[in-house]
Amino acid sequence: QVQLVESGGGLVQPGGSLRLSCAASGSFARVWLMAWYRQAPGKQRDLVASITSGASTNYADSVKGRFTISRDNAKNTVYLQMNSLKPEDTAVYYCNAMLGISGYWGQGTQVTVSS
Repeated sequence: QVQLVESGGGLVQPGGSLRLSCAASGSFARVWLMAWYRQAPGKQRDLVASITSGASTNYADSVKGRFTISRDNAKNTVYLQMNSLKPEDTAVYYCNAMLGISGYWGQGTQVTVSS
């Protein structure tokens, strides 16, 4: 199993930046994919970005060029650097880890972009 704890959310003005962190514990060495999802009120949970154990990345079109996902294997941590934030980025952001065919979720962290 894998336990995930997100941090770094908060309130930021449009155009600002935030860095989210997802600290993993447990069988992290067997995790082959880490990802960030987000869910706005009344909407479905959508993929934002993902990174494989080989460091291949994938991004939603809406965040390409603004967000960067990275991982520090020594710290068992995945990051999401978010720049040029927009009000439509407001959502609860969730970290996800894939261990085999099993998915694990963190508790989520709120990101609010507002002036």
